[in-house]
Amino acid sequence: MTTSWLLLTYKVPPEPARKRVALWRRLKGMGAVYLQSGVCLLPKTDDHLRRLKMLENDVAEMNGESVLLQTVGLDRSQEDKVLSRFKADRDEEYKEFLDKCDDFEREIAKEEAANHYTYAELEENDVDLKKLQGWLEKIKKLDFYGATLRAEAESRLKTCETILDAYAQRVFEAHDENK
Repeated sequence: MTTSWLLLTYKVPPEPARKRVALWRRLKGMGAVYLQSGVCLLPKTDDHLRRLKMLENDVAEMNGESVLLQTVGLDRSQEDKVLSRFKADRDEEYKEFLDKCDDFEREIAKEEAANHYTYAELEENDVDLKKLQGWLEKIKKLDFYGATLRAEAESRLKTCETILDAYAQRVFEAHDENK
């Protein structure tokens, strides 16, 4: 099966830098892989096509130039290179996510070691868990080709949820004892 991509090449004026950076952020936020500066790929979908056409307009408004093409790899090895880039980009995000899971688990362990079982702390950790849940969903939406760390990230989130549930139980028990 041949994978079809949308290839966007663009060149924009260096100033104002904030516009150039905003364009780069929007493309990265869509999950685009940069082959080199000003050359990026996305899987061909109607949504990506629509969004890239809007970005083409933004580039024109910045007095830049762009070309949007539909493309395929010349052979399996070229296609594999591109798929590897998509997976590597997502794995970088999953690694960051896993680091934040480590931080979350350490925070709960620190509270438990200090016998600090308060509703305020539970609420703060619940907010942090919701951030982790939302972040993982965002990464997964951009994981077009199944990056290697996806399953580990999903598993670690479940571990964080379990740890917070256990901590919550101890908070409730601590407050029951105080009555």
